Amino acid sequence: MIAVNLYYTGQNGNARKFAEEMESSGTADKIRSEKGNIRYEYFFPMNDPETVLLIDAWTDQDAIDVHHASPMMNTIMKLREKYDLHMKVERFITDEMPESDEGFIRS
Repeated sequence: MIAVNLYYTGQNGNARKFAEEMESSGTADKIRSEKGNIRYEYFFPMNDPETVLLIDAWTDQDAIDVHHASPMMNTIMKLREKYDLHMKVERFITDEMPESDEGFIRS
């Protein structure tokens, strides 16, 4: 699995307005239904009201490439421009959890 953390930052609540429009317009749900999407969820950092965190996870790079080539990306890019957002991106590839960590996880 490949997980991408996207931090959208704007001014005057624009990052949150962007996330709200992604949800209310149905765009986020369309992305969630794309083949290979595992997670597409927005979070709001408590210490930064001008930033929204999107956790976006996919089965593999091919699924991400198909998503990036889709017409939906044009919609997303227009909304980013509308709300004048800037981005920071972190990318993670999962591995198996070591047994030594299991004792610290409460299910």
